[in-house]
Amino acid sequence: MSQTFQKLEPFFLRKFGPVGASIILFFIEVIQIILISCAIIIPIRYFLIQPFYVKGASMEPNFYDSEYLIIDELSYRMRVPERGEIVVFRYPRDPSEFFIKRVIGLPGETVEVSGGNVTIYNTEHPNGVVLTESYLHNTQTEGMKKTTLGVNEYWVMGDNRGESMDSRSFGPVKKDHFIGRVWVRGLPINRISTFPEPVFNL
Repeated sequence: MSQTFQKLEPFFLRKFGPVGASIILFFIEVIQIILISCAIIIPIRYFLIQPFYVKGASMEPNFYDSEYLIIDELSYRMRVPERGEIVVFRYPRDPSEFFIKRVIGLPGETVEVSGGNVTIYNTEHPNGVVLTESYLHNTQTEGMKKTTLGVNEYWVMGDNRGESMDSRSFGPVKKDHFIGRVWVRGLPINRISTFPEPVFNL
């Protein structure tokens, strides 16, 4: 019992008797625990991490519908997103919707989708390099599009390319729309994991 409670105890004993004082002190202690917990949890929930449920098949088989993820909201306040990171962002055409995709193209790069592949053009590779994507499972990237990304623009795509509505349809996503990167898969228990960045041939 804290020193504050010890000072209050004689007052409550005189006022309400032993039983009443015990009940009142118990409820005061519960309220104190709740307030302390809120002071810790609320900032974490709203400024550092938040939960996210996967909806749809666009990231299968790496992420399945209804899986529970923890999103790191802090990293992108201190650094820029990196290629290969899995991000949650607000859908540019309807900010009330949230999407989960993978970062493929970075600001200033040109991304070309053709022939089932993704080719990246940048300062280091002005003639373009076909991106090797180890996280894809026997799937090709359908479509034909070539886009140069502006400042703070990212090209994002789902891992299940045939079932994904991504930058091929709605274009680049600005960093301002990013909520954060996927940090941990919490559920189901047998699939709990973190997500190391894939190695690319760039």
